[in-house]
Amino acid sequence: MNEKNIIKRLDPPQFLLLIFLTFIFIGTLLLKLPFATSEHITVLNALFTATSAMTVTGLIVVDTGTAFTLFGQIVILLLIQLGGLGIMTFAVFIFLMAGRKIGFKEHVLITQSLNQNSIGGVIILAKKLLVFSIIVETIVFTLLSIRWVPILGWKGGLFASLFHSISAFNNAGFSTWSDSLSRFIGDPIINIIITFSFILGGIGFTVIFDIWKKKTFGKFSLHTKLMVVGTIVINIISIIFVLSLEFDNPNTIGNLPLGDKIQASYFQALTPRTAGFNTLEIASLNDSTLFFIILLMFIGAGSASTGGGIKLTTFLALMLSVSSFIKKESEISIFQRAITDSTVVRSLAITVIGVTFVFIGIFILDITENASFIMIVFEAVSAFGTVGLSMGLTGNLTSVGKIIIITIMVIGKVGPLTLAFSIANHKKVNVRYAREEILTG
Repeated sequence: MNEKNIIKRLDPPQFLLLIFLTFIFIGTLLLKLPFATSEHITVLNALFTATSAMTVTGLIVVDTGTAFTLFGQIVILLLIQLGGLGIMTFAVFIFLMAGRKIGFKEHVLITQSLNQNSIGGVIILAKKLLVFSIIVETIVFTLLSIRWVPILGWKGGLFASLFHSISAFNNAGFSTWSDSLSRFIGDPIINIIITFSFILGGIGFTVIFDIWKKKTFGKFSLHTKLMVVGTIVINIISIIFVLSLEFDNPNTIGNLPLGDKIQASYFQALTPRTAGFNTLEIASLNDSTLFFIILLMFIGAGSASTGGGIKLTTFLALMLSVSSFIKKESEISIFQRAITDSTVVRSLAITVIGVTFVFIGIFILDITENASFIMIVFEAVSAFGTVGLSMGLTGNLTSVGKIIIITIMVIGKVGPLTLAFSIANHKKVNVRYAREEILTG
């Protein structure tokens, strides 16, 4: 059986997972080239970096700015761009290039990931996504250049602007500076530009295009309404929480002027939604703040976006279903629209599978790593949410720990449900059984 026939026998989730892993493998080989690094790195560290870039996570075991040459950093940028948009934007083209007929299974997979109703619409959307990403990244690159070229010079300023514009929009969190963006903690221009970029990338492209097309809130789809309102509410709550919890912490914002406190809280409250940049030392945050950030990282960004996590709409669907159950309402509704039972079941499946993988990862890491429990939990959830924030554990991971984090990053990016579909043995059952209640709670 030749390779083409083997590929055709794969289910759509298996095929996309294979593509994703193939790019990681190619990235690993490129990062191991002698001229890609300025110091020796192991194959495992190259694999970790390639996976972190392809999954747009941002966790690093070696310093991006010093361990990699210009070539190596460009490879990382390409992996970030492919990872941020690849599974969604390039899926259609990869199917066609592989000589595969886009049938019903592919239709279901692609339309679900891009929130479309037809293959024609998906192809059009894929093209729009590519153009949209280039436009946004160009705008962010230009604005950052205006700020950084006078400081870093033409060469340093332009490359730093290019690197961070791609990294920010794709919610990767990679930086050429070892302290991420800590040096700009009180710079309102950088704070606004970077957060604007990763919010656009993380809210979901279907939401952006829906807003652009329909203009008024009342005409938006239910998904768009939930994402817009949910994003605003969760961001405001996050800013208030971080500011109040860290206000008197001398190791973070306690000694800063009020204006810088607000800016630092604003930035650090928004980055757990899978962006991964930091202007504060994460390990210095209070435990209460860390716990809250863990929750934000697990929730993640929006569907059909560059971010990870279980997704905000998944979380909202579960919260709405709980509220509806407590109120004994006959259906789950919001904005005068009812949410289907299948949506709730899918949301529950995504969350349970995600929790299961994260729990297994935490359990193994707790055995293999010499670190506090909260550091391990933070690292595992950051990997699953493809966030990239770390309390400092990443660089000290054992070989087993690195493999576990690599696995969690892939699961977080591909999606727990997609991964479950790719390894499940699908059997059609024609038997229907009698229903019976069981005791719960």
